[in-house]
Amino acid sequence: MSNPVGSVTQSQAAVPASDVHAKAPEPRAQPVPTDQVQSSSAAQAALEEATETQAQTAKEASAGDAQARRLLAKQEASKADAAREEAKTTTHVVA
Repeated sequence: MSNPVGSVTQSQAAVPASDVHAKAPEPRAQPVPTDQVQSSSAAQAALEEATETQAQTAKEASAGDAQARRLLAKQEASKADAAREEAKTTTHVVA
């Protein structure tokens, strides 16, 4: 037969559940690495020429810029060629 247990005393106090796990240290923000690029003046000039607008090219051509004049002449020739090609393939029907 078993003997009934009267009272039980604990020798250690219970640890709260929130203190069981150690808190991780706060993550530090890492600096983002950056690259610096230096382009030559020729590369900068080429970029400006490539990104300028049609109006800017026309303005430069009227001011005597030879490169702008050649570009406008090339564009006009391309338009004329496209118009001739379209005229060859277009059929006009008169009713």
